[in-house]
Amino acid sequence: MSEVAAIGAGPLVSGFVLAGARVYPADTPEQVRQAWIALPETVAVVILTQAAADAVGADRMVPRGPLTVVMPE
Repeated sequence: MSEVAAIGAGPLVSGFVLAGARVYPADTPEQVRQAWIALPETVAVVILTQAAADAVGADRMVPRGPLTVVMPE
């Protein structure tokens, strides 16, 4: 079964846990990259804050990787 994850600043992503998403609070670019690398293969969609998307960079465009969505600011 596929899952949804959210990565970014805690106050911005914490509410996604109520919808059943895996939440990875990350306040620094290094924490974001660590969370991205730690995502299980069952994650099909990742919601990112703008800062998290910037930290992940081109890695979010890999073929067969999870679909990413960037939260509006």
